[in-house]
Amino acid sequence: MSKLFTGKIDLTKIDKSKIFTGKKGKYVDVTIWINDEPDQYGNSMSIQQSTKKGDSKIYIGNCKEFGSDQETPSIDTNKDQESDGPEDLPF
Repeated sequence: MSKLFTGKIDLTKIDKSKIFTGKKGKYVDVTIWINDEPDQYGNSMSIQQSTKKGDSKIYIGNCKEFGSDQETPSIDTNKDQESDGPEDLPF
């Protein structure tokens, strides 16, 4: 099952010397990992700019599952309520 994640990247933290030009645009390599537990803000993924071994890590952002900060709407299954529409639907 696929999941949608949304996130933010702090562009001011990107090491611009590591931006490279490809066939269709400018790119920066990133490393993304899934945390075992969401943090206090509900973020379950972290984003880091890829660096060479021994270089300082550059944390640039995070992600959370889309809709994870919203309450799940409840469905009222009470059949005794009056109907808002016609009982005989054409489909």
